[in-house]
Amino acid sequence: MSEITKQLYSLTASCAAGLETLVSQEIKNFGGQDIKSARGLVTWQGDLESAYRTCLWSRYSSRIFLSLAEFPAPDEEALYQGVLRIDWAEHMTLKTTFAVDCSLSHSAINHSRFAALRVKDALVDQFREKFGDRPGVEVERPDVRIRLYIHKDQATVSLDLSGESLHRRGYRTEGGGVAPLKESLAAAIVALAGWQSEIPQDYMLLDPMCGSGTLLIEGALLYGDVAPGLSRTYFGFSGWEKHDSALWARLVDEAVQRENAGMEKDWPLILGYDADPRAVALARNNIEYAGLDERIVVKQNQLAHLHRPAAKGLLVTNPPYGERLAEKDEAEQLHRALGRICRKELPGWHLGIFTSNPEFGDRMGMKWKASHRLYNGPINCRLFCGEVAPEEEQDFQWQLASEKGPDEGIEFGNRLRKNSKKLLKWARREGIRCFRVYDRDLPEYNVSVDLYEKWIHVQEYAAPSTVDEKSAQYRFQQSLHQVRHLFGVRRDRVFLKTRRKQKGKAQYQKQGSRKKMHVVREGACFFLVNFTDYLDTGIFLDHRSIRQRIAKEASGKRFLNLFAYTGAATVHAAVGGAASTTTVDLSFNYLNWARMNLALNGFGGLAHETVQADCMKWLQESRAEYDLIFVDPPTFSNTKKERRVFDVQRDHVRLLELAMKRLAPDGLLLFSTNFRRFKMDEVIGDRFSIKDISKASIPQDFARNQKIHKCWEISALLDINSNKKQDFVD
Repeated sequence: MSEITKQLYSLTASCAAGLETLVSQEIKNFGGQDIKSARGLVTWQGDLESAYRTCLWSRYSSRIFLSLAEFPAPDEEALYQGVLRIDWAEHMTLKTTFAVDCSLSHSAINHSRFAALRVKDALVDQFREKFGDRPGVEVERPDVRIRLYIHKDQATVSLDLSGESLHRRGYRTEGGGVAPLKESLAAAIVALAGWQSEIPQDYMLLDPMCGSGTLLIEGALLYGDVAPGLSRTYFGFSGWEKHDSALWARLVDEAVQRENAGMEKDWPLILGYDADPRAVALARNNIEYAGLDERIVVKQNQLAHLHRPAAKGLLVTNPPYGERLAEKDEAEQLHRALGRICRKELPGWHLGIFTSNPEFGDRMGMKWKASHRLYNGPINCRLFCGEVAPEEEQDFQWQLASEKGPDEGIEFGNRLRKNSKKLLKWARREGIRCFRVYDRDLPEYNVSVDLYEKWIHVQEYAAPSTVDEKSAQYRFQQSLHQVRHLFGVRRDRVFLKTRRKQKGKAQYQKQGSRKKMHVVREGACFFLVNFTDYLDTGIFLDHRSIRQRIAKEASGKRFLNLFAYTGAATVHAAVGGAASTTTVDLSFNYLNWARMNLALNGFGGLAHETVQADCMKWLQESRAEYDLIFVDPPTFSNTKKERRVFDVQRDHVRLLELAMKRLAPDGLLLFSTNFRRFKMDEVIGDRFSIKDISKASIPQDFARNQKIHKCWEISALLDINSNKKQDFVD
């Protein structure tokens, strides 16, 4: 062993904040001594072997520095003289290319490029003085990379042994999309979540939103005892004059032997999913470049379709967190879906959820055992770790008061009780959680009462001018007292709203100052509803049967939802197994709501497209084909910006003609309208096969109001002679 090899050096490893403990443990295993850590830095005393091992084996470090000199540098001249005192001929020759990096902290020298220039000047001047010539500068991949760090006028000049950041393992392929996690951070996430090389074979690793596959690859490298630097082609010590090539070759041979041994042992299942086919392709490429294509399986799949793949395992993932507000709204609901699906499918499993928003961890409904503060670049993030407890959620059941309510409004109270007894029994039998129990049954009590899970939504319909306003208010208060008594609810679970004829955008604008969303269920679907800020809650209860029909029809089909509102029909189609969905609406707010509803159910990506557009114009421009189309237009709407007015009675023929052009030959279109005086134009019956299904589409809780909406099935005409669908020609 040479004197250089036995010599102890002052070494420093830089890392992302939060990883210092992991790096310190690594360096201890690599033979480091006198290990100390500060934010983003770990220093130690070690020989060349410990430095080389860190470059080759550290999973969590960014760069490794070997200190050449430390000296005071209160000004540029002191810096120049300090660098000049270093014997640079010990470290490089005239043929050695070099580069200088600089970092300043509380320094009187306040320009990093100027400071780096002075280091270069001193080095070059020394070589010219000794040899009459100078080495050249190479910015990208120099033979020697020099690092200057000045903190409070104390300068440290080091050799960057890593050359470039150690997170660049060499397996990443080019690809678009969101920037993936750095490999070093991904390795830390997997390790802190509980994945180790000693994991038993029947304990699997799963990432249901794997993106480019970095977490899976780092987990595999850890389990297989693969040195993360083994595939790198460049290190900063390669062109260093004191580089011990024999020592490095021995360490590389040892790493290769350990990798071979790791690959020969029995492996657990390492599995990844992603909804985006582009991400799946990129992940597979990265996995192949890492030499792990026989160890990691990646498939295209929606989070909604996640089922328990093994008895025991670790789910570790970095769900999307969104940069814009709308994306964050969607990401929040995706975390809700992840938590719910884990409780249902993965009880007893361990979780590691990495997120930039700590509130998202709370949305998952988990009891976390540990929370690690980590940084993804400058972003303050959390890694939540815990074990999935079995799902204990119980369905909420309404219990009606046994005694009658107050005498005032007793007529309303009696009718409400009668309706509720009947409908609660029906709802329990049918598994319905959101339904109407009173719909203006008595003329004097002009209200509707809807139950949404454990919340009550009471809507007062504005009284005609012939009714005294004070009398109307008095009866409304009576109805509220009866509602609260019968259902025994606190005031904060009863929401009140007054419905009036709306003009312009008033019907779509918020009415209150809070935007509080509640989660409710309909069949196998989950929806966000808002009781305070909009005229409607976000889900039309009278269309429940239509949505159920869509869910049954949608399996394997391409679904189009026009005038989609909050996308409730889209969610039913997705949960029903639609191959793809397209959701079109002019309102940004409603489309954002639709995306949140999709995310809440575990759906997203290219297969579930949302389009902000005027539906009529979009239909004219679209060339796509769909197997199932739902059209539920407003009665009347106008847009100032586009100077476009839509009237369902006047425009439905053109609307349906355009929509039918987008329908596959054997497809089905469902058309619905809430305009009570609507009459279907005879030309539709002449051109298409049409069936009025209004009666069948009205659910039991709206049976008293048969005119609440009208609905038709529409398909292409069947050619009797050829037994084929006739093509519609405009």
